[in-house]
This record gives sequence, structure tokens and C-alpha cells, in this order.
Amino acid sequence: MIDELYQIFRQHPSAQTDTRKLKPGDIFFALKGASFNGNRFAKQAIEMGAALAVIDEKEFEIPGKTLLVPDVLTALQQLAKKHRRQFTIPFIAITGSNGKTTTKELVHAVLSTTYKTYTTEGNLNNHIGIPLTLLKIKSDAEMAVIEMGANHQKEIEGYCTYALPTHGVITNCGKAHLEGFGGIEGVKKGKGELYDFLRANNGTAFVMWDYDYLQTMSRGIPQIIKYGASHADVEGKIIAAEPFLQMEITKGTAPVKIKSNLVGAYNFPNILAAVTVGSHFHVAADKIKQAIENYIPANSRSQLIEKETNKIILDAYNANPSSMKPAIENFAGLHAENKILMLGAMAELGEQSLQEHKAVVDLIGRYPWKEVVLVGGDFLRLNHPYTSFENADQAKEWFKKMNFRHSYILIKGSRSMQMEKVLED
Repeated sequence: MIDELYQIFRQHPSAQTDTRKLKPGDIFFALKGASFNGNRFAKQAIEMGAALAVIDEKEFEIPGKTLLVPDVLTALQQLAKKHRRQFTIPFIAITGSNGKTTTKELVHAVLSTTYKTYTTEGNLNNHIGIPLTLLKIKSDAEMAVIEMGANHQKEIEGYCTYALPTHGVITNCGKAHLEGFGGIEGVKKGKGELYDFLRANNGTAFVMWDYDYLQTMSRGIPQIIKYGASHADVEGKIIAAEPFLQMEITKGTAPVKIKSNLVGAYNFPNILAAVTVGSHFHVAADKIKQAIENYIPANSRSQLIEKETNKIILDAYNANPSSMKPAIENFAGLHAENKILMLGAMAELGEQSLQEHKAVVDLIGRYPWKEVVLVGGDFLRLNHPYTSFENADQAKEWFKKMNFRHSYILIKGSRSMQMEKVLED
């Protein structure tokens, strides 16, 4: 059945799961979820010009227009695997608790200077997004960069069965999705499933050698390329981060200084990973430098926004204890007056949530601030001396009334807190 579906896909090489985005000629995959049933939209998809609707409920069958399969999601993943097997190019998988999307974007930017490179769009990095990413790869591809997100064990193991990565990067293993992973050791086990696949399939890992736990986790992988501040194949050092990160590559490529548009020293490993991947695939040092310097972050990830007389670091795409701590410390270290912290709560931390939010409050207390605002979640359950709101909308109203001038502001929080709303007019 997958062979039959693949023959149709070769004639109509565009997969879609959302009728609102459907284009004539697309193959529609009628996925099901807790609150929706894509089978119900199969007829509409055909009327809109879909070449085929893949369904798994017989009552929605339309002769000659639908393909009935046991399970639509499984069919989508099997089709993606079949398509993946047509390629003999490097497939680089990137995962980690923090920095994976930034690293993916940087690696893509670097490789694209020299190779036709396909990559994950946005953060379509789950069991649906990864197959759709694979199916968008055309025959002219020379490189593929696949982001893998996960919030529990066995997810990345599953992704690897159809993405079949030849190379991999784990950015780090931190205190993210602790609830789903069952603690930090569970995070290492879950993220480490990428290393397990590379180890079993003669793969290559790019390993941040400054992290002892990644050294341990990567043991036994046939090819390891190390990057870090020392004792690595590719080495670099931080020159400045006021607020943009400037760094120098001191080993592994021609010596080069990079002036990035990324805020914070915590982006050092992300840039160094991209340099290392580029160097491994023989991208010239000047092209690596240019690609990284031209990369401007978007989507609320370490963005610097200048609004009237204020400078704002908007890092509101996500937050967990392992990203919150360096963000606060980096911000505290900036040479600037009138610093204001606006932090949203951190989600999916399970039974450690209250303790982790208290650790953030304690960290804040070590530094002087003009104002501190804590929003939502377990921040509301703690006693602290700071301004507190239930949600970002309330924080936005307060922010408007305060009418800050000549201030430096850090806005960060979990995706569910939507802290970017603070800046909406």
C-alpha cells in the first residue's frame, strides 16, 4: 500500500494535513486528534482539488479519490521513510533541551552557502512535522537538517526510524519537560536516543565536549567530532556579549572572528555547533562567518528590539530552568542602566515545578533591578517581593501604564505564557 501511495506522491509531491492550507494537487492526510477527525474533511479536500485523500474510516471513502489505510498517521510516517530512503545525502538530526531551533537555523544557514539544503520549517519537529519535513525534500537536495523535539522517552527513537539520520547534534540536556521525561536522567535517556541510533548505524555525532555528560552519553559512536572551549576538534572563545555575542574560532577552521546578531553568551554552543558542522562538510571559513553574521533571529528567540528609548530582549518562545538561569545571569551582566525583568512561569516541570520557580526567585534576588514582574503559574504560589500578575494581558496593561523610558527589558517565559503579548499595542 505504501508503494502504491508513493507512486501517487511522485506525481503529486506535496502532502497536507490541514484543509485551510490545501492547494490543488496536494495529497490530503486525514489525521485524527483528541478533538478533531480529519476523515470528516476528506470530501472537502477533494472538492478543493486534492489529488487524493488518505483516510482510515471506511464511511468517508470516495471511490477513486481516497486511499483507505489502517492508520493515517502511520501511513504518513511510512511514506516519509520511503521517501527518505531515496536519498544518500547527509541527514543531520538536531535535538536538545535548549537551543535546538537556533542551532538548526544556523546549521542550515551555513550549509546553504555551499549545498542545496532542506530543513525543518519553523519548529515542525514532532511526529507529524518531521514526516512532513521529509516529504518536502526534493531530488536536488545535497543536505538535510531535521529538528527533533520531544517531551517524553521513546519519541526520538521513533523519529529516527523514519528520518534515518546519518549525523546528529544534541545541544544539551537540561531541565525541560521534566514532567514527561520523569526527571533529568529521563531527559538524558530521551535525548540520548539520537546517539543510540547513530551508535547502532555507523553514524557521526557532533558533540559539545565542554559538557561531561555528553562525553559520557556519546561513548561508542563510531565517529565523534568534538567542539567546545578546549580539548576539541573545533574550538572557540567568547570575545563579548553586550548584548550581541561576538566570538572567535581558534581551532578547526581558519581563524575567524564572528559578530553575531544573537543575544547572550548562552548562544556560544549554538554558533560553535554550526561552525563545526560547516567545517566538517568543507564549507569555507569566510562563508561560515558570513552566514552566521547574516542570521537574524525571529519568532521571539533572543531578539533585540529597540522601541522608542527602550531596548528589549524578547526571548519569550520558551523557558525552562536550564534556559532561564543563563538568560537572567547574562542580562544581569550587561553594562546598562534601568534593567527590568518580566518573566513568565515555566511549564511541564511536574513535582519539581515549585522548587524550580523558587530557585529563579532566589537567583533574581542576587542582582539589582529597576523592576521585576513575575507572571502566572507557580510564581503565584510563592512569597516574593516582586510585582505579580496572573497572565501576560495583565502584565501588558501594567507595562503600558508605567511608560518606561531609557530602560533595558528582558521578557522571557514558557510558550503557554505568551509573554510576547506584553509588547502588543
